[in-house]
Amino acid sequence: MPTSPSPVIAVVGATASGKSALAIELARRLGGEIVNADSMQLYRGMDVGTAKTPVGERAGVPHHLLDVLDVTQEASVAAYQVDSRAALADIAARGAQPLLVGGSGLYVRAALDALDFPDTDPEVRARWEARGEREGPGLLHRELERLDPAAAESIGRHNTRRLVRALEVIELTGRPYTAQLPTYADLVPTLHLALDVPRPVLVERVARRAEAMFAGGLLEETAALRAAGLERGVTASRAVGYAQALAVLDGRLTTAQAVEATTVATRQVARRQTSWFGRDPRIVHLDGEEPLARQVELALGALAAAAADRG
Repeated sequence: MPTSPSPVIAVVGATASGKSALAIELARRLGGEIVNADSMQLYRGMDVGTAKTPVGERAGVPHHLLDVLDVTQEASVAAYQVDSRAALADIAARGAQPLLVGGSGLYVRAALDALDFPDTDPEVRARWEARGEREGPGLLHRELERLDPAAAESIGRHNTRRLVRALEVIELTGRPYTAQLPTYADLVPTLHLALDVPRPVLVERVARRAEAMFAGGLLEETAALRAAGLERGVTASRAVGYAQALAVLDGRLTTAQAVEATTVATRQVARRQTSWFGRDPRIVHLDGEEPLARQVELALGALAAAAADRG
């Protein structure tokens, strides 16, 4: 990516921390464009359950890498790396302010850091996939916990696809999966921002969001996506909210139970995101409980400070 006149602004952090609102306002103020770094928002039609900002609430700010995959397609961080870097470079080349926004930690690092992905071996991957199908993701997680505790904590117990990939990489390279991640070094000048929200406040926000999703059409959206092949999708069908909505449609959960299960799963995601981004020493942490206007003021102050440091 070519160096832009001002640094890339990355707005990252836990789900429900307020990233989208801050990023849109910064983009509006700075003449910027947003590149999505939420792996589930890559999917067309997955709007309610991913809290995708509606077009009418984007203040005219162009968004990139939203709605680029069908639910039957598998999201690939390696493919995202190519696309996100190209999008950021194009924005900068046109003289606009590039912003990268999202909470998928590996996707953020793929876009911004010197990160290369080890090759895959279909035979090794198939063996781990078969073991996961036979014995369940819990066993895969225990095995990863033994080999690479940091990777196990980051991935969680239920993401079979990522557990398989981590175990595949460990077997192929003989090194921990987390050893594949580079040191925290930007490819181009980047201002990393995160909104910090106290855990009890974030838990309450997550609960309200889950309730609002089911009240706001998640079941209907999931039914339409099922007709479009959602359950054939390796990645999309396991997204938090949609897996629970499918259980409601199948009569395995009540709506109230699905709301609670979605809340619990989202809290777990938020905990992993907080841990992931908490390790990055480049991040400037802003108070996520401040009013939006104050958050913008603090972010612009950090941007000015970064420019002074570069100067």
